[in-house]
Amino acid sequence: MGKQAQLWKKYKLEGGKLIKQVVYCPRCGRGYIMADHGDRYYCGHCHYAQYKQPEQKAESS
Repeated sequence: MGKQAQLWKKYKLEGGKLIKQVVYCPRCGRGYIMADHGDRYYCGHCHYAQYKQPEQKAESS
């Protein structure tokens, strides 16, 4: 078997509330967390890829 998911690293506690830091697969549903590959998110179950939008830098002219 591969590595464990270590789900406790994918959530953080802020002010007594649990905040998720994961993206769920839109095809498979809330039970499937997508892997973060830097420039995209990837679902290993259905092989769906969602590319991240590059951040726009505001130019001051």
